[in-house]
Amino acid sequence: MNATPSCTRRQFLKRGARISAASGALLLTPNIFLNQTRAQTGESPSEFIRVGIIGTGGQGRSNMSTRTMIKHVVALCDVDSGKLAEAQKQLKERGGNEAKLYSDYRRLLENKDIDAVLIATPDHWHALPTIHACQAGKDVYVEKPLSLTIEEGKTMVRAARYYNRVVQTGSQQRSWPDEKFRRACEYVRSGRIGDVKMIRVGLPGVNWTKEPPVPDSEPPKELDYDFWLGPAPYRPYNKHRVHYYFRFFWDYSGGQMTNWGAHHLDIAQWALGMDESGPVEVSARAEYDPEKRFEVPAWFEITYKYANGTTVICGQSHRIGTTFEGQDGIIYVDRGRLESSVKGVLEEPLAADEVHLPVSKDHHQNWFDAIKSRKPPICDVAIGHRSATVCHLGNIAVQSGRKVIKWDPATEQIVGEPVRLKQLHYEYRKPWELPKIG
Repeated sequence: MNATPSCTRRQFLKRGARISAASGALLLTPNIFLNQTRAQTGESPSEFIRVGIIGTGGQGRSNMSTRTMIKHVVALCDVDSGKLAEAQKQLKERGGNEAKLYSDYRRLLENKDIDAVLIATPDHWHALPTIHACQAGKDVYVEKPLSLTIEEGKTMVRAARYYNRVVQTGSQQRSWPDEKFRRACEYVRSGRIGDVKMIRVGLPGVNWTKEPPVPDSEPPKELDYDFWLGPAPYRPYNKHRVHYYFRFFWDYSGGQMTNWGAHHLDIAQWALGMDESGPVEVSARAEYDPEKRFEVPAWFEITYKYANGTTVICGQSHRIGTTFEGQDGIIYVDRGRLESSVKGVLEEPLAADEVHLPVSKDHHQNWFDAIKSRKPPICDVAIGHRSATVCHLGNIAVQSGRKVIKWDPATEQIVGEPVRLKQLHYEYRKPWELPKIG
């Protein structure tokens, strides 16, 4: 990523004019690249960064309320006025901030006083706000999984590069405060347990509501349901398909594979040194809810094979977290534990000639530091895209019914007979469109 802009304002305006945003409502030209402009004019790179939060549900408010983030928040946006009011109240009580409120993220992006955005919407609303924010000259923090489809992820990477934006994926285990995930990856990559040929990734099951099923109904007045659907196909409102439960329906998410897989498979990718690559074969088994309350599998086991001979098995039949099985022992890591079957492996400091990975103990601070330095954050959009792709390939294997899916990580294409599933690409509901970048 370049440290300084590669185009003049006039060139940027010409570029913006060539790229149409969904429904024509997003104005691409009024915003100058705020942070890069400061660097050009010689202003201090430590100048205060002003953040808008897009998506103020549980995860949005969790991000907003951290000690690092809360003082930066100057705007809030949500299509649910009730969620927006809750976030406004929480921001005022915990941070003392007065934030400007929006119901349409495109209006927020037009605000020249906002430098960056944090996107914590449902998964099917990750791509467009990220791309439009890059076009509007904002840096971005977007929650995991980065995308709903592989094509969205590729477009998000292109947008970040084309507009010279810093885009952090919210895979915060790379910045875990006690560093256990980074340390596990360093030990594995340094050969502390010998050659690793098997990694087991355990994920939780579907945490569905205990409420009985309810029929479709009119949406509540506080929710702009058509905007909530956005590019997804139209479907009648049901309270068990929105907010937290969106993640268990294919139109909006990918179940626990993209919810928790985006965390623990990301750590497997990091330990394998596969941040710029991925598996070459994928196969799957799955079982579904007999009552059909949700669409994604209730149980699954997905097997990935990498070109280096490593196999990754992911699903609900394994210990939650990531277990690395080497020829000399194991290393296991999750959010509460880091342990090894080999005595002394975790206690002996890394030698100078062993693998040392980038250090971050605060994912939000790492993003702010990257905005100021114009260097990639610890989970750059391209890394987030590759980890999300692993998750999407698992769901493609589940849904396709094929015994094996062959994948070329260099071209990012399925090898052989094409597969047409949503996890690759889908046609957006009008008037929304996935922009063509470059």
